[in-house]
Amino acid sequence: MRLGWRALFIVSLTLSGATLPATAQWSNAKTPHVDPNAPAPRTADGKPDLSGIWEPNGAKYLANIAADLKPADIPYTPAGAALAKMRAETFGKDDPDARCLPSGMPRKDAIPSPYKIVQAPGLLLFLYESRTTFRQIYLDGRPLPQDPQPTWDGYSVAHWDGDTLVVETTGFNGKAWLDSAGHPVSDALRLTEKFRRPSFGSMEIEITIDDPKMYTTPWTVKENPHLLADTELIEYVCNENEKDLSHLVGK
Repeated sequence: MRLGWRALFIVSLTLSGATLPATAQWSNAKTPHVDPNAPAPRTADGKPDLSGIWEPNGAKYLANIAADLKPADIPYTPAGAALAKMRAETFGKDDPDARCLPSGMPRKDAIPSPYKIVQAPGLLLFLYESRTTFRQIYLDGRPLPQDPQPTWDGYSVAHWDGDTLVVETTGFNGKAWLDSAGHPVSDALRLTEKFRRPSFGSMEIEITIDDPKMYTTPWTVKENPHLLADTELIEYVCNENEKDLSHLVGK
């Protein structure tokens, strides 16, 4: 799918807000020198420790989560194809992200702003600088809720498969977009993310999108954020400097 001006405009805004050097945020925050290629740290129980401040490598997957796939590889249902086509033809004017609404998952992981993972026994916390929001992933053995109140980010549980953290998320409200290109999801979305930390400075995320209302079969993409050193998160108030809506003329 070709990106309309809407997607490119969102990306340019995102990049313009991400060009400030991270060290300028907390100039006195220093990380002890480590080799980014060193082995990943581990917790007391021997599992990989995913803790740290991470950031995507640019806005590639924010612009188009399927950037590494051919258009024909996206298995749309008729409803999914129609919705994606409408969003492209109207230049993404209804994108909730342009209205400072939550980005939703997995789009949140592709926004080129830092996020902190805090790993504790039974729980992972994701603290996102973008929108100053959070995500909770439970590792305490609880099942996914059977009748949840729908939310933008859903409800997440996880388990370890060797050194891979497997996260399952359901309970979405279906209002979010997968990316600025307008790839759709519905309230039937079931998201599976597999997190691996192959080295101290690198992360691999395998994302499988299973949404029978929008896609005929599950499909998978991969993203690779990197560790940020010598910085901390700061607050992010989207509405405080929002200048997007007046430009969304659509079609």
